[in-house]
Amino acid sequence: MKKIRKAIIPAAGFGTRFLPATKALPKEMFPIVDKPVMQYLVEEAVNIWVEDIVIVTWRNKRAIEDHFDANPELEILLEQRGKTQALEKVKRLNSLANIVYIRQPYPRWDGDAILRAKDFLGNEPFLILFGDDIIDNEPSAAQQLADNFFETGAPVIATIPVKDEEVSSYWIIEGQKDWRLIKAQNILEKPSPDQTTSRNWIVGKYIVTPEIFDYLKRAQINSPNDEFRLADAFALMLQDWKKIYGLEIEWKRFDTWSKLGYIKATIHFGLKEWNGLAHELKEFLKNLGF
Repeated sequence: MKKIRKAIIPAAGFGTRFLPATKALPKEMFPIVDKPVMQYLVEEAVNIWVEDIVIVTWRNKRAIEDHFDANPELEILLEQRGKTQALEKVKRLNSLANIVYIRQPYPRWDGDAILRAKDFLGNEPFLILFGDDIIDNEPSAAQQLADNFFETGAPVIATIPVKDEEVSSYWIIEGQKDWRLIKAQNILEKPSPDQTTSRNWIVGKYIVTPEIFDYLKRAQINSPNDEFRLADAFALMLQDWKKIYGLEIEWKRFDTWSKLGYIKATIHFGLKEWNGLAHELKEFLKNLGF
């Protein structure tokens, strides 16, 4: 069975939008109900049969490593108290995947983070997930990308449509569109609505081929301060007439790096019937009277 075996999750940013909370707590560890954002990303990868995951961190992100490590003292305590369900959840975390960590000495952009993981990711296609976006959908965004990748054999970028007034806030992909699939011709950084007819915004989820590393190195050479983006590598690929596709994913998307998006995500997942909170939360929201 064809599958994507490896994934990378860049997680070395400061998280300045959420200061002062992110002074000590990594933004990737903010809980949505009872599960941190990083766990949603790891589970998204594991659910499409990813086996090896590299998380790129830096010195203030140790909580991420601890979350996916064993905690024998806690496990013994939960077992002694008969908290079987909680024990199963905790023990599951250290067996989700083979997770390794690479330090990024300075919080440079995503291009540097991905290039540092070259030796781990090897000579095969891999999944890239950023913590900015949680997509609640079945099939998942990663599954939709994987299905498309195995049809085209070319890098594929997740996209969603945005309104005219939102175009200047996002990276936009231009190209020939056939239903949900876009054959990329250009990638624009936060254009004004009159600079492009495209309304397809790039979401932080990708599947790429190993040749991306050559283009990341070229982007690094062209960068005066070693700050370069994955998007810069994509732009160079398009200049060489390499095929890249955008896929308009089916989605219910939450921007967990904006305060409003994070609150919306917490309410959305809190209202899911399986978590036992839905009824009381619905009543609480109803009684607010807005």
